[in-house]
Amino acid sequence: MIAAMAIVVPPRGTRGSEFPPFARAFIRVMQGPFQIAFRRFGGRMRVQGRPLIELETVGAKTGTRRHVVLGTFPELAPSPSTWVVVASNSGSARHPGWFFNLAKHPDQVWIGSGTHRVKVTPETLEGTERDQTWQRVISLSPVYGRYESLTDRIIPIVRLTGENQER
Repeated sequence: MIAAMAIVVPPRGTRGSEFPPFARAFIRVMQGPFQIAFRRFGGRMRVQGRPLIELETVGAKTGTRRHVVLGTFPELAPSPSTWVVVASNSGSARHPGWFFNLAKHPDQVWIGSGTHRVKVTPETLEGTERDQTWQRVISLSPVYGRYESLTDRIIPIVRLTGENQER
């Protein structure tokens, strides 16, 4: 068994983008229908040209199961059972909630795509590996470069490595 690597949480930024309150409320309301659509058509859906996965975590504060649909970068994964995701939060000064969930409960993380569910081990990329991966991320999806310019926090990159498959 592979020892779990820690999720390193960089400090919060002092500046970054924020959605207006009405947009945050709209996004919250649309998450349910979006997740239903993803479960039905996930393999064909894309956001910003990126294929999607559904990340299942356990809430850092609540302890309840949480689901979020994220873009992934299969071109950057070293194997088919590995996924790379970016905790950009659209350039906010804050890390996304799902990132804190990974840090608090790294042993309770799954990804889903259609009918497949895979337990994964999360690991933040650091140092040269993170920097090289970041350059590839922004070459594949330039909007992430814009996110970096909006905030002064380090945007984490997470590798999710599959352990086994469940149905």
